[in-house]
Amino acid sequence: MPKLKTHKGTAKRIKRTPAGKILRGNAAMNHFKMKQTRRGKRAKVADSNVKGKNAKSVRQALGI
Repeated sequence: MPKLKTHKGTAKRIKRTPAGKILRGNAAMNHFKMKQTRRGKRAKVADSNVKGKNAKSVRQALGI
């Protein structure tokens, strides 16, 4: 069976931790920030975990 190619668009957006968890950035951080509260903007700075079926499909796209 041939090797699977890494999906480069996904690879640029996803980080993998040493423990094997998958992290993604949060949406709505480029513009229209005036509508968001300070607390909401701060909360979106940190990366979020990818879980469940989404994590499975991301792992498959990355060839992990």
